[in-house]
Amino acid sequence: MERWRPSARLHAVAPPALARSPPCSPRCQMAGVRHPTALWATEMNIVQDVEVQSVLQTLLSLQVPLQPGAVFAALDQAFLSCPDPRTGTRILSGLGKRRAVNCALLTLSWHEKHMYELNVYHYGAVIDACAKAAAWEDALRLFGRMKQNNIESSLITFSAAMSACEKAGEWQKALLLFGVMVQVGLELNAITFSAAISACEKGGEWEKALQVFGASVQGKVESDTITFGAAISACAKRSQWGKALHIFSVMPHSKVQFNTVTFNAAISACERSTKWQEALQLFSEMIQSKVQLDTITYSASISSCEKVGEWDKALQLFGRMVLGRVDVNTVTYNAAISACEKGGEWKTASQLFGMMAT
Repeated sequence: MERWRPSARLHAVAPPALARSPPCSPRCQMAGVRHPTALWATEMNIVQDVEVQSVLQTLLSLQVPLQPGAVFAALDQAFLSCPDPRTGTRILSGLGKRRAVNCALLTLSWHEKHMYELNVYHYGAVIDACAKAAAWEDALRLFGRMKQNNIESSLITFSAAMSACEKAGEWQKALLLFGVMVQVGLELNAITFSAAISACEKGGEWEKALQVFGASVQGKVESDTITFGAAISACAKRSQWGKALHIFSVMPHSKVQFNTVTFNAAISACERSTKWQEALQLFSEMIQSKVQLDTITYSASISSCEKVGEWDKALQLFGRMVLGRVDVNTVTYNAAISACEKGGEWKTASQLFGMMAT
């Protein structure tokens, strides 16, 4: 069956006069003078960008409640006035960035219905939208549609689908995709490994997270703070503080800088295992390294002191938190109040409770 192609009306073809224009002389090029054809192409791109933005606004207005018929009608009109093949990619990409999953799926269906020439970028944009919205089932279905249309998956589409599964807590399916990537011989990167490790972390599978992390090291993949942070968090959630600190300690050898997320993950690992001294040591290292302390940093550190009855240290941290104008949340207040109660400091506990209530 012959593939459908949009109407040639307003097609981006240079006017005859410009098509016959002689090339700019070297003198003009040195002076920064642009050829008329180049100027015309730039103007056409601007016009098309404006039209795409207009289409996006129309589609987004039809998303809640979803109106499939109106979406298809808007696309029919859009491709009559702007038939550039790149228009579809731009629209799908724009919908993906705005997490408009349903509109993106309908737009892709419109392309398929009209036998439009689709490629991995069209599907990748929609799978990316699914990833942002944790719509893992839609992401996996799109893989099947790609296969039906003889479109080969790429590293980007696999990574986006893994991210969708990871955000939805479907760690087994994320690892299944990871295994397929290895089998087909795709060159994995830090983003891929981070998604797989994060999926294991959310599923409480710290051992599998370490296996994936080890594979990234053996494969000499250039890890980043996200990869290390996910591996440390996986250990932290299962109170594997020793393994968490080991991973944390090898970051400098991998030329990866510590940041707030990795420090917080390491402190949380110590807090869960009641290793308050190690937690405070990491807290001090954060200050020395001039890494920004946030609410999670203080909450985990205060909680580590509270669990072993070190109420005075917990209050010192709380005071520093207030002076540093770091947001104090309910978790932090509860940890500080509990520390005071364990230390018999009822008056201070009452004062903190009053502060929390205001």
